[in-house]
Amino acid sequence: MKKYPLGEFEEVVLLTVGVLYDEAYGVLIKDELEKRLERTVSVGALQSALIRMEKKGYLESRFGEKTNERGGKRKRYFYITAYGKKALEHSRQVRNNLWNDIPGVAFDFQ
Repeated sequence: MKKYPLGEFEEVVLLTVGVLYDEAYGVLIKDELEKRLERTVSVGALQSALIRMEKKGYLESRFGEKTNERGGKRKRYFYITAYGKKALEHSRQVRNNLWNDIPGVAFDFQ
């Protein structure tokens, strides 16, 4: 079993939560992901990833205040945990090691 199981989509969601910091809630996360990935992100896939990562301990969430603009519904804000940061650092290190180990000739195209 992987030390920090983190899928590719989970990784970009986790990074996006970090980018948004105190403003990381569903709609803003979705908008930021779509802007950066230049593709559509389904609400269901995003919600599933957020819940999954909260269960893994990579994220925590809290509810904001009720607002009239949302019909009294509260926004759920997400935050990266220390364990989530370690998962991102591990993922980054694995990727960097792979990039560094590619022989220069591997990208010499005719």
